[in-house]
Amino acid sequence: MLNQLGYYSLIFGLLFSVLAILQSIRPVVNKSNLISKNIYFSIFLQFLFVILSFTFLTSSFVTSDFSNLTVFNNSHTEKPLFYKISGVWGNHEGSLLLWLLVLTLFILIFVITSKKFDNKYRLLTIFFQEIIIFGFFLFIILTSNPFTYLYPVPSQGLGLNPILQDPALAIHPPILYIGYVGTSLVFSSALASTINKNINSGWAKHIKKWVLTSWIFLTIGIMLGSIWAYYELGWGGFWFWDPVENVSLMPWFCLTALIHTLLVLEKRNQLKNWSIILAISTFSLSMSGTFLVRSGILNSIHTFANDPARGLFILVFLFLLVVSAILIFFLYSKDENKNINWFSKDALIIINNWFMMYFLSVVFIGTVYPIFLEVLANEKISVGPPFYQKLIIPFLIPFLLTMILSTRLRWVKDNIYKINIKQISIFTLMSLLTIYFLNISDKNYLFASILISSSFFLFFNSLNDFLKKNIKLSQKISHLAFSCLILSILLNGIFSSEINTNMKEGDQINFEKKIIKFKTINFEKENNYKLLRGNFELVRPGKNILSFYPEIRVYDQPKISTSEADIKTDLFSDNFIVFSLLNDEGVFNVRYQNKPFMIWIWISSIVLAIGGFFAIVRK
Repeated sequence: MLNQLGYYSLIFGLLFSVLAILQSIRPVVNKSNLISKNIYFSIFLQFLFVILSFTFLTSSFVTSDFSNLTVFNNSHTEKPLFYKISGVWGNHEGSLLLWLLVLTLFILIFVITSKKFDNKYRLLTIFFQEIIIFGFFLFIILTSNPFTYLYPVPSQGLGLNPILQDPALAIHPPILYIGYVGTSLVFSSALASTINKNINSGWAKHIKKWVLTSWIFLTIGIMLGSIWAYYELGWGGFWFWDPVENVSLMPWFCLTALIHTLLVLEKRNQLKNWSIILAISTFSLSMSGTFLVRSGILNSIHTFANDPARGLFILVFLFLLVVSAILIFFLYSKDENKNINWFSKDALIIINNWFMMYFLSVVFIGTVYPIFLEVLANEKISVGPPFYQKLIIPFLIPFLLTMILSTRLRWVKDNIYKINIKQISIFTLMSLLTIYFLNISDKNYLFASILISSSFFLFFNSLNDFLKKNIKLSQKISHLAFSCLILSILLNGIFSSEINTNMKEGDQINFEKKIIKFKTINFEKENNYKLLRGNFELVRPGKNILSFYPEIRVYDQPKISTSEADIKTDLFSDNFIVFSLLNDEGVFNVRYQNKPFMIWIWISSIVLAIGGFFAIVRK
């Protein structure tokens, strides 16, 4: 019963989406530009039927209705209620339905909150957004129906992958999807404004709230995924340049550049073409990420390895959208003839945008190059951290220095003497202190010295900005958080240490003046898994002994074993131990890592998002 109700709700939602498309384009064609009440009803009923469909799917998961193929593949009766609910979007079909729900919610909010704007602009935005919604309706109904009926009805489901049964990962997809879907409204709005020829400061002020909303949720979503991978997958780090991680990072680069571009557009009525191109690129990257994840092309722990035909649908749909957007851009956009003084805030924001585009290009090439190589030459390669580090880290120094300078210059034109002796002296002092600090720490790398000096200099200047009245609070918070994030990442990467060894119960090893003791092993039984819990001790000179209890879990449904790390966190470092069974003779592979300033990476990410929130709510 729930299957039929959910499916027919999608069909009715599709019909109202078609109605909204017709009702939005007809007034534009006949040049009346009148928005009738019918379009409000269509958009509201479209949203209502998607909510009903999502509710029916959730009910099927909660009640363990295994007549639904999606529920059968991703749930079982012994799964806790929280993970039954999160299992709704922990699969391909359910996650697309959640994506559609956010799409229909956003267009409803836009229609309600944009009444003071030009009708033609509103109608065109609705038209483009409904085209995207219509495409997702078709995609779900034709290739990814979450309400496929299964007969005969099995008594038990296959269950959800245990590593996905985690609180951080349960809320990670919805938050990330809000970030992704927000870019679609920015895309639709940019095309509508381009046709309507109102890419100006008023539009920038309006759309910036949607850009910031997407950026905030994307930032938090990336952070939650990073935290989950850190403690659940046992990788022992905050970022591993996994393809799916990269897929979410690329639109974040574009959104960050777009925020600063809209700032110039709002203040100076410049960078109109930059704004349009970035809006199109951000949405294109979000959709490309969807294609790569859904097609099964990427090989990652958190991809949905499904029928490539599904990916083909998204690829064709994305191609049509992007080609249409490019045609609209070339047909309706105008050349900007305003000159920009290259020693001004305007210019430095453009330079920083180019840095962002460079970082984006490196990540994009590193992600898609292995795919093209496999298709063209039938060779499989993996692009790892060294590739990204060698290409990105050298450019961080001028990027950080440009970022510092941009906060000190005025719009239009400024004086080169803004770079004064005081600033040069502070940077020199920080460089000397950094070199000394690295020398006594046996980390004598010249390049690292310059990079950390630049990061400390950015942090100092961001901290100093809090004393100034002419800088917005949101900018102060975001720039301080970003400087702290960069500094924490660098210190974490340079001063991290680890040992990977084999041990038996009762063994101990020495590592960097520390002693790691493998004390005991305990066998326990939980509701839906058995576990092997190790007891380790870390003895450190002059400090308290730390006890660790990592686990090896063997789940009943499905039959999968996982390694659960134990992490001890303080303000200065994380101590991390994870172990796995090598053979039946009681030999275990044990990995210990010390990760300095790890908690500050998470704190900085949260504060960064808070800065974006203040930019939305400020008067």
